[in-house]
Amino acid sequence: MFSIPLLMTMEMWQQGVVMERWRLLAYILISLPLLYGLAFYAGFSKRRGLVNDLLDTAVALAVGCITASVLLILFGVVQWDAPPREAVGMVALQAIPGAMGALLARRQLNGSGRGDSDEDEASYVGELFLMAAGALFFAMNVAPTEEMILIAYKATPIHALSLIAVSVLLLHLIVYNAGFAGQEEAGEPLKAFCHYTLPGYAIALGVSLFVLFIFGRTDAHAFTGVIQTVIVLGFPAAIGAAAARLLV
Repeated sequence: MFSIPLLMTMEMWQQGVVMERWRLLAYILISLPLLYGLAFYAGFSKRRGLVNDLLDTAVALAVGCITASVLLILFGVVQWDAPPREAVGMVALQAIPGAMGALLARRQLNGSGRGDSDEDEASYVGELFLMAAGALFFAMNVAPTEEMILIAYKATPIHALSLIAVSVLLLHLIVYNAGFAGQEEAGEPLKAFCHYTLPGYAIALGVSLFVLFIFGRTDAHAFTGVIQTVIVLGFPAAIGAAAARLLV
């Protein structure tokens, strides 16, 4: 359910074929610690520990690979006679968001309360990590599309500054009302803004730049164009960072 938008996006199919293999490898290697962190906070069971979390991570990757393989074949995207390089590239690219969705599924779909959530006891660094995971989860759904580049180049500096302001405002409103762990200690809205909103937006921009780089969206573009594209992608990434509390 979580990976269907990407599985049905043409740009993701193309990226699986044309993406340089070192970029794909970097994407997978950086995603593995993120998946492990999600397994720690939102694994398939309440049991915790290094072995259980590693097993949850491995199972989530297997679920992502199997789901991507079956659906891409069902959609006719991956043909039986397709070159292995292309088929493996498309499945590997889609497996990571599928694995993220698998790890988040228990918390999102089992209908249980949130009282036993490990996220409730997360440290400040843990909260920032979850923000990064939420930002990646949202940004991945639109980063491969041409529309990100189009919006960026149609935007004027006023548009870009306004989008930054709206992104920060929405992030702060969601963060403050969602009640991040430790927010009670942060106290007033201004302190929550400094503790969570500003770092959260910086994380969203960093994740946006990473995803654009992985998809080759920063190649052959002027510096100002890259900055504007990062700001555009930072909008959904910021919402994803703010919604991390609601996802996990």
